[in-house]
Amino acid sequence: MNLALWIAAGLLAAVALAGGITKTFLPKEKLAAHEGGRWTADASVRFVKTLGILELLAAVGLVLPVLLDIAPVMVPVTAGCWVVLMVGAMITHGHYGQFRHVMVNAVYLALAAFIVWGRLGLESFTV
Repeated sequence: MNLALWIAAGLLAAVALAGGITKTFLPKEKLAAHEGGRWTADASVRFVKTLGILELLAAVGLVLPVLLDIAPVMVPVTAGCWVVLMVGAMITHGHYGQFRHVMVNAVYLALAAFIVWGRLGLESFTV
């Protein structure tokens, strides 16, 4: 179970890192040109960059606290925040009729919920 939780956290961290880098460093116009980024055309640059920074922080928060053995409880807390972020992403993509992206976000949400459930109960880092 511990290995499965690590794999899930690593996958989500990679997704968060990729999304965070693109939202933080690519121009909004370039993001809006892609199907999954159409929503950015209607969002402010500040909002898109803020989401990018939050995703970068999530990438760090999903793995670094345990690796450094500093506040490992932050891993499930970060995963819980990711659940909330994915609910917002699913609503946004649904609004734009991007149901394939809604399903991808649902998978990310399920992985994050698995981490929360596993790390707060079954495989706590503090045991």
